[in-house]
Amino acid sequence: MLDYDKEAGAYDATRGGEPRAAAAAEAVLGLVPQGAGALLDVACGTGIVTRRLAAACPGLRVTGLDAAPAMARTAATRLPGAVLLADSRQLPFPDGVFDAVTAIWLLHLVAGPEDARAIIAECARVLRPGGVYITTVDKAAAHDVGSDIDAVLAPRPRRPAQDRPDHVRAHAAEQGLYPAGTARFRGHGQGRSPRSTIADLRRGWFTMLPPGQPLTERFVERLESLPDQERPRPDPEFTVLAFRKPPAG
Repeated sequence: MLDYDKEAGAYDATRGGEPRAAAAAEAVLGLVPQGAGALLDVACGTGIVTRRLAAACPGLRVTGLDAAPAMARTAATRLPGAVLLADSRQLPFPDGVFDAVTAIWLLHLVAGPEDARAIIAECARVLRPGGVYITTVDKAAAHDVGSDIDAVLAPRPRRPAQDRPDHVRAHAAEQGLYPAGTARFRGHGQGRSPRSTIADLRRGWFTMLPPGQPLTERFVERLESLPDQERPRPDPEFTVLAFRKPPAG
């Protein structure tokens, strides 16, 4: 897994920046219950999306949380006094205090189903009755846009995806949450070029292809043979699912 303390400084610039954040925030806000008073953004990263959630709803009290110190510090500059350093598997809040809990680009990072289950259980725990849990799903799959780059990378080894929609729905159902909506948004600036994909391989972004290994370098060689080395292929489109906690009684 990437070291998100090291990634924090360049994270926004390499992940679509403000255009992607704006698209993500718009998709999330369409799933937040009307009249919500408190929202928790789990794994808020640099706070680039979290800040937009707060700005769009002045009456909504938004709290951010991240486990990487550098990410949390960056987010705190955008939401002073509203960002905590904590593990998403052990949220530092009592039961039933948020009307919405969001987790954008988190579940694809976890090591196994136990972690995904623990995160979803914690998010459900801190939701008020009638509250909504909102999460991205299928992040890695979204980057497969059918390009020539995807054709080269197709045979690469992959970790089991912990954010598959069927897995997330099953974990949510275990916590008594039921489906409450879907949204999609464009990953602006996330379209891969051969050159950027080679750089990602050599930085270790593809977790099953360690930099410098013979297999990794074979993929690099194939990517180097593609035309239009600097031209980004189409942007991915990300999916967001919402789950509601049953009202009291």
